[in-house]
Amino acid sequence: MAVVKTVPQAAKWVDRAGLALLFPKADVVLPSLWEQVAGIQHVDWNREEINFFWWAKDELPARGLVCVGKHLARSASCVAPRLLPTLVAANGEPPEDGNPVVEAIREHGPLSGPQLRQATGLEKKVVDRSLATLHHQLVLTNDHLDPEGSTWGSLVHELLSRKWQIPEPLPERADARRELAAIVLEHARELTAADLGGALGWRRKDAAAVLEEIGDGRDDPAGFRIWTRR
Repeated sequence: MAVVKTVPQAAKWVDRAGLALLFPKADVVLPSLWEQVAGIQHVDWNREEINFFWWAKDELPARGLVCVGKHLARSASCVAPRLLPTLVAANGEPPEDGNPVVEAIREHGPLSGPQLRQATGLEKKVVDRSLATLHHQLVLTNDHLDPEGSTWGSLVHELLSRKWQIPEPLPERADARRELAAIVLEHARELTAADLGGALGWRRKDAAAVLEEIGDGRDDPAGFRIWTRR
């Protein structure tokens, strides 16, 4: 049943969920904002709710309510602002020195893909690949939608630390990973290491080690280990 009909409602739901995808993915054990907006698990492009959804997903970061970007499972996702220090501590990576995309945004402010291509002289495929990596590393994030540049508008990207002003000091990496794993386990109720690793971008060995700390594990007859909430 749909429970989200306004942008503030969407922000409140993400704050409760902590971590979520925009659209559901069958192999990712995270809730999705689409399910809360449309009341269904599969994506139906003909649903009336899709119009609100496309607008809301860009309004959330534009209003500074929710962090949106390809930060989880290499997919478009939502992160509650309160969890950003935790996520950065657990998953954040520094960009390579002299990255032209980062330097352009640092110098000129938030930029869209077309603006980045103009500022850097790089080809579209190079800029797109760099953006995907920098979102995954939690260096960049969505800022707002620029209505110019294409039929549907262009996403504008900003330094995550500048848009959200991540406080220092960050949590310890091990503590941050335990907190994130507990959130995912609470959503899924039971997890394999592959499930957790897929959702948060961790190696299976690392995911299994964290799950051993926070959950109760059992060996499945199929040969893999499953953890439930302790």
